Amino acid sequence: MNDPLILVVKTLGNVYLFIVLLRLVLQLSRADFYNPISQAVVKATSPLVRPLRKVIPSIGRVDTASVVLALAVQFVTLLAVVTIAGAQLAPAGYAIYTLGGVVYHFLDLYFWAMLISVILSWVAPGASHPGAMLVAQVCEPLYRTCHRVIPSLGGLDLSPIFIFLGISVLQQFIKPFVI
Repeated sequence: MNDPLILVVKTLGNVYLFIVLLRLVLQLSRADFYNPISQAVVKATSPLVRPLRKVIPSIGRVDTASVVLALAVQFVTLLAVVTIAGAQLAPAGYAIYTLGGVVYHFLDLYFWAMLISVILSWVAPGASHPGAMLVAQVCEPLYRTCHRVIPSLGGLDLSPIFIFLGISVLQQFIKPFVI
């Protein structure tokens, strides 16, 4: 996998996958749609999500068109990498690596959002920058869920530590199924 073409394909595929997953996360967390970053994400993904929505309905709060697009982006990236490498996979292998890659990158998105959130809470608590507000809105559902189980200890919130630990453990299980 030292081929520079594979590096370029994986990087471009993963960047667009990140944007598609960010759209899904923004919808799930009900983040501010009028945030300029949200608007950029919607503009970058709408040309592919809009046609999918015509044939794939949403299920509750989950935008299944975005999920299908994320799976398609991961599959195309995987197919390109396997083709460039001159390898072959069984059809089940494509399905496993596609699903594993999407879940891994979904967890990775939350990992980095939480890391940014923790750093911002130290450096600029209550910042009104659109990026800071968006990160806070994305991470809030995770924090809220964790606070139901682990209450904060006075001014010390331990929930990010447990969420980081959970994400890392899940990623270790999924890592063998990611190319």
